Amino acid sequence: MTVYVCEDSFDGILCGIYDAWMSRKGHENVRLEIEGTGNVELFCQYEPVPVVGEKIEKVSAAVRKKISEAAYQKIYTASLSLEDGRGDVIYRFLIDGFQYGAAVLEMLHLPSVFELFRLCRFVMNESHLLKEFTRFSRTEEGLLISRIGPKNDVLPMLAVHFADRLPSEHWMIYDEKRKRAVVHPADEDWFILRADESRWQNRLSWKTDEEEYQSLWTMFCDTIAIPERKNYVCQRNHLPLRYRPYMTEFWHCGFPQSV
Repeated sequence: MTVYVCEDSFDGILCGIYDAWMSRKGHENVRLEIEGTGNVELFCQYEPVPVVGEKIEKVSAAVRKKISEAAYQKIYTASLSLEDGRGDVIYRFLIDGFQYGAAVLEMLHLPSVFELFRLCRFVMNESHLLKEFTRFSRTEEGLLISRIGPKNDVLPMLAVHFADRLPSEHWMIYDEKRKRAVVHPADEDWFILRADESRWQNRLSWKTDEEEYQSLWTMFCDTIAIPERKNYVCQRNHLPLRYRPYMTEFWHCGFPQSV
C-alpha cells in the first residue's frame, strides 16, 4: 500500500489525487492521508505530496469537464471537514465520478458518494448554524470583530455569506481553533490570513461596545423568559452548548467572553 501524504488544504488534496492517479499502481493499492493525521502503518510506503499549481489546475479542470461543476463544489465542501480521512473520501468519490459522469451525484447507493455527502452535510449544517450564531462587536475604530470555534473549517463559507450581508462594513471573523481570520475591508474583497501574529491578536483585544450590548441582551432574555416554560433539552437541540461561549446573550450565564 502506498500512502500519499497531502498538505492540509484543498489544493494539497487535489495534488494528492493527481499523484495517486498518475502512479498507475491501482486504486486499491493507494490511499490519501492528510499531513499530521493517522498512525504510521507497517508495510506501507509513505510519499509526501508537494503542492504544484499545474496539478491543481489539471485535476480541477478534469472534475469540472468530465463530471460537473456541482461535483467540484461538493469535493471542495468535503475538504473543509474536520475528519482525517476526507482526502481519501474525495479520491474514492472521483474514481466513481470519472466512471459515471455527472450522474454520480444521484448514486447515493455507492459508498463513496454516501461518504462524500455525509461530510458535506456536516460542513453545511455547521456553516448554516454559524450564519445565525455568529456575533459581532464594534470597536471604537468602527471594525466589527467576531470570534468562532467551529469543528469544521467553515471560515470561507462564512466569508462569502457576510460579504454579501455586510458589504460596506469593515469586519473580521477569527477562528480560534485554526488561528486564522477572514478580513473584509468595506466595499472590497475579503481575504483569509494567519491571525497568530501579535498585530492581529491586538486587534482582537480592542475595546468594543460589547459591555453595553451584553447588558441589553441580558435584560432582553430575562424579560421575555417564562420560567414555567423553560425547556433546556429543547434549547440544546436548537442551540448546541459548544456555540454558546461565543454568543453575547449567554455570557451572563457563566460562559467566558474570551475562550
